[in-house]
Amino acid sequence: MPYDQSLDVAKFKETKEFEDTRITVGVFSYNEGPKKLQLSRENVNANEEWRFAKLGRMTKEEAQEILPIMQKAIEEM
Repeated sequence: MPYDQSLDVAKFKETKEFEDTRITVGVFSYNEGPKKLQLSRENVNANEEWRFAKLGRMTKEEAQEILPIMQKAIEEM
């Protein structure tokens, strides 16, 4: 069965913006399945458009700002 975006429900979603990047913390449930935590990064390009980027690593500042959001997300799980 292929992925169906309409079955992917966001139970929690909060975004924190930094200088030229933003990180989103979300809790999603696909097809009424278990809730799962998702972290994603978007970078702004020269045209002022946000583009998905591999999260990979975070700076200390990013981690300090994201941890409280992650804790709120976990409470929603």
